[in-house]
Amino acid sequence: MSRVTELQTLVESVSSEMEKFYEKGNKAAGTRARKGLQDLKKLAQDIRLEIQSKKNNA
Repeated sequence: MSRVTELQTLVESVSSEMEKFYEKGNKAAGTRARKGLQDLKKLAQDIRLEIQSKKNNA
């Protein structure tokens, strides 16, 4: 799976959970949204490091 696809999938998942939390008041969805946001943060950092590494080696 490409990084872009992985990132898009994660954003869509978090968006869905946030909608359930904010609009429907589903507390479990809030927990899943927070976990998804943490995963998104980690993925973004991994991508940043990958880009930096490729940039420095080029």
